[in-house]
Amino acid sequence: MKFLLVMLVLLFTTGAQAEVTINWWHSMEGDLGDNLDKLVAKYNASQKSIKMVPTYRGNYTESLNASIAAYRGGKQPHIVQVFEVGTQTMMSSNVIYPVQDLMNDQGIKINWEDLLDPVRSYYQEKGKLMSMPFNSSTALLYYNSDWLKKAKVGIPKTWNEVKEASQKIVKAGAKCGFVAAWQQWTLVENFSAIHDFPFASNQNGFGGLDTKVAFNNPKVKSLVQMLKDMMNDKSFRYEGRRSDPSKKLFLNGDCGFYMDSTSQIGTLKKLAKFNWGATYMPVLADMSAPKNSIIGGATLWVFKGHKTEEYKGVADFFNFLNKAENQIWWHQNTGYLPLTKTAYEQLKKDGYYKKEPFQEIAVLQLMRTTPTENSKGIRLGNYSQIRDIIDEEFEKIWAGSSTVDQALSSAADRSNRTLEQYKRTIR
Repeated sequence: MKFLLVMLVLLFTTGAQAEVTINWWHSMEGDLGDNLDKLVAKYNASQKSIKMVPTYRGNYTESLNASIAAYRGGKQPHIVQVFEVGTQTMMSSNVIYPVQDLMNDQGIKINWEDLLDPVRSYYQEKGKLMSMPFNSSTALLYYNSDWLKKAKVGIPKTWNEVKEASQKIVKAGAKCGFVAAWQQWTLVENFSAIHDFPFASNQNGFGGLDTKVAFNNPKVKSLVQMLKDMMNDKSFRYEGRRSDPSKKLFLNGDCGFYMDSTSQIGTLKKLAKFNWGATYMPVLADMSAPKNSIIGGATLWVFKGHKTEEYKGVADFFNFLNKAENQIWWHQNTGYLPLTKTAYEQLKKDGYYKKEPFQEIAVLQLMRTTPTENSKGIRLGNYSQIRDIIDEEFEKIWAGSSTVDQALSSAADRSNRTLEQYKRTIR
């Protein structure tokens, strides 16, 4: 009897020790956070040896800063979700375990070539994938079909058409015509990529740290001046940084057009009380062959300093995320891109995009050309700070306290000083 009790204790202890806990810090709340929790619950239910614990740690900037601070204190999570803006910072940090090395070390084979090309190429360094793609997105132009019908306007393709349609929508009774979230990403970064303008020198930073910004150019100035002028008749309205303020205005039915990430599709499906649609980002009238848009969203980075059995758990979870069925589920429920060609082809084969055509527009826009040096993305040090600088200077324009020329010149000067400071820090 005593022997049997000892064996039961040993079995219980062994079982308890067998479950490996993996901590994942992320920045998803609301509907996206709910879907993330469902995905994790599905993974945890699929096996018994690993427990994935997701924890919301604030917005992308807050989570990135918190995770770096945690590493310095020896309390880093296993995984942190970092937006694309933090890519160079993570690559230069010397605190990460490259995901391609991780999977190789754990003997898990993943066909990295199956990843959508713009996603794979952005997160590679010298041909090696550094982080695990998870929630990649791009920008779209959403529209309120009811306001378009009432104002008798069509779906715009050019910026001039956006302006004209927005003015007519306001005259038809809307509180605003056009609103844009993540103004640096939508109005400067993607605008530059689609038109093949450099956002920064040295291949938008991919060529090294000797980089200066290039967004202070006549084309960007012209777009920003047009939007500033549109504020006079409410055909353009600035609501605030990131997504929530602009999304709220659009969801309330107050605006005809709303520019934001593909990740808002899931929210619009659930909460919009009006007919809506999505289309390609507008181009300048003289742009006959627009380039691809650039990715947003985030990837999952793995910190150094953990145990081998814990890294086995991380690798197993990443293998789960990469499976086509889970890629498809995530895409369908959030609007984020299906990250593998296998998942995308399966969605087409199943006829999903015949029912949900707006979700394919994001993939088609991202994949419509071979990326150029100006459209493959932007990789700068202290990039999050540079985005804050652009936000601050743009807000001076919208408030009328600075001209477009003054604000963009100041943004460029401040950004270049930030890049120089980063270069000195790294070297």
